[in-house]
Amino acid sequence: MASSSKRCLQLLEKCKNMKQLRQSHAQAITCGIGTNSFALSRLLAFCANPKHGSLAYAWNLFKHIHEPTICICNTMIKAFFLKGETFKTLHLYSNMLSKGLYPDNYTLPFVLKACAKLHLFYFGELVYGLCLKLGFVFDVFVGNALVSMYCGFGNVKVARYIFDEIPRLDVVSWTVMISGYVQMGDVDTARLLFDEAPVKDRGIWGAMISGYVKNNCFKESLYMFRLMQMSGIEPDEAIFVSILSACANLGALDTGIWIHKYMDQQKFPLSLRLSTCLVDMYAKCGNLGVARKLFDEMQQRDVVTWNVMISGLAMHGGGESAIQLFRQMEKDGVSPDDITFIALFSACSYSGNAFEGVRILDRMRTMYNIEPKSEHFGCIIDLLIRGGLFEEANQIIQSMPDSSNPSDEAIAWRALLSSYCTSGQTKLAEVAAEKLMRLEDHSGVYVLLSNLYASSGKHYDAKRIKQMMKSRGVNKAPGCSSIKINGEVHEFIAGENNHLQMEEIRLILEKLDKHLHYTGSSTYS
Repeated sequence: MASSSKRCLQLLEKCKNMKQLRQSHAQAITCGIGTNSFALSRLLAFCANPKHGSLAYAWNLFKHIHEPTICICNTMIKAFFLKGETFKTLHLYSNMLSKGLYPDNYTLPFVLKACAKLHLFYFGELVYGLCLKLGFVFDVFVGNALVSMYCGFGNVKVARYIFDEIPRLDVVSWTVMISGYVQMGDVDTARLLFDEAPVKDRGIWGAMISGYVKNNCFKESLYMFRLMQMSGIEPDEAIFVSILSACANLGALDTGIWIHKYMDQQKFPLSLRLSTCLVDMYAKCGNLGVARKLFDEMQQRDVVTWNVMISGLAMHGGGESAIQLFRQMEKDGVSPDDITFIALFSACSYSGNAFEGVRILDRMRTMYNIEPKSEHFGCIIDLLIRGGLFEEANQIIQSMPDSSNPSDEAIAWRALLSSYCTSGQTKLAEVAAEKLMRLEDHSGVYVLLSNLYASSGKHYDAKRIKQMMKSRGVNKAPGCSSIKINGEVHEFIAGENNHLQMEEIRLILEKLDKHLHYTGSSTYS
C-alpha cells in the first residue's frame, strides 16, 4: 500500500495539464491518500497555478476538506489572489480566522496586497494590527507588503516607520519605499533613500529612473540612466520605456537614436509597448519619417500605438494625414478610445478643418458611444474659434453637462478664453475670464487677460489685472525651457540666472538685440 501511495504522489508531481491531474486525483483516492494533507496540498497547488490550473476545481476540492491546514488555506488564498479574485481572498482569510487558524508570513503578504488593490484602508489597518500582535512586522516579506500597502494608501509616513523597523531589509524593501515616495511626488527623498541603498539592483535603478520621468524630471532621469550604465547594470524593458519617454518630452532625439541603436546591437526584443515608445519618441522629436516607418513595420498595433502616430502627425501640422490614418484605423477594425479623439480634434485644429472636427465629434458620440470629457470640449472649442465659429463654440460650452469637479469644467473654459485672446475677442474673453475665475484661482487666467489688454493698447486694464492677481495672492509659475547641445540638456527658468554660462548668453542676446534694433525689429528686453 505504501509503494502504491508513493507511486501516486510521484505521478501527481509529473502532471502537465488538468486532464492528467484529474486522473492522478482519482488514483490518489483509490490508493487511500485522498484525504492526506500533503497529497491535497499538491493537488491544490497544481489547480491553483494560474497558467495550467483550474480555480473552480481547486475551490471544489478545498470545500471538501474538513479541517484544512494553514498550508492548504495559504494555497487557496494565493490562487484567488493570482486569479484576480481579490474579495474572495479576503473572505477566505476572514473564514480562516473565524475557525481559529492564525495566518503566517506566507498568508499575510497576499492579504495585504488584496487590501491595497481594493483600497480597503480599515481592513488593512486590522491586518496590520494582527501583524503587530503576532510579531510579523519584523518579517521582511510581511514588512515589504505592509510598506507597499501604506504607500498605496498614500501614507508614506507609516510606510517609512515600518520600513525603518524591518531588521534585515532586502532590495525589494528599498524598491518599494523609493516607489512610495515617487508616487507621492517626493523625488528628493526618494533620491536620498536611493543613495543610501547598500545594494542597487536593476529594480531599484528602474524605480528611481521611472520616478523621475513620472514627476517630469526628465533631465534627471537621463543623468540617472548614465549612472546606471557606469555601474554595469543592463537596462530592462521598463527602463528603456522610461528613458524613451524622457527623450520624447525633452526632444532629445540624438539620445533616443542612440538607445534605439543600442537595443538593435543587443538584439533586444521589441515588444508592442517598446515599439510604441519608439514611435512616440521619434514623432515627438519631429522625425515623422522614421516614426511612420517603424509604425508601418509593426506586426501588431493596439489603440495606444495608433493614438501615438495620429498625435505625432497632428502636432507637426499633418492634420490631413492624421485624419487619413484614423480612417485606416477604422478599416483595420481597431476601436478608438477617448484619447484618439483628442488627437483628432487637435489634427483638425492645426489643419483649420473645423467642419471635419464637428463631424468627428458626432461620430464619437453616435458610432462609438463615447461621451466627450472636458479635454474634448477644450479641443473642439479651440478648433471652432480658430475657424472663426464663435457662436458655435459658445453653444458647445453652454451644452456641456454639469460636472461635480469644477476643474473639469475649467479646462473647457480655459480653452475658450485662450482662443478668444488669440483671436483678439476682448469682450468675449472678459466673459470667459469671469466664469473661469469663479471655477479656479489659476495664474493663467490673469496672464492671458493681461496680455490681451496689453496687445490691444489697454495698458490701464492690463495693470489692473496684474494688481488684482497680486492682491489675491495668485503666483505665476515660472516658465521653463530646455535645449540639448552636444549631449547635455540645458534648462532655463524665467527669472533665474543660475546657468553657468549666463553672462556669455546675455552678451550674445545683447548683440542680437542691437542687430534687431538697426532693422527696427527689437523685441529683447
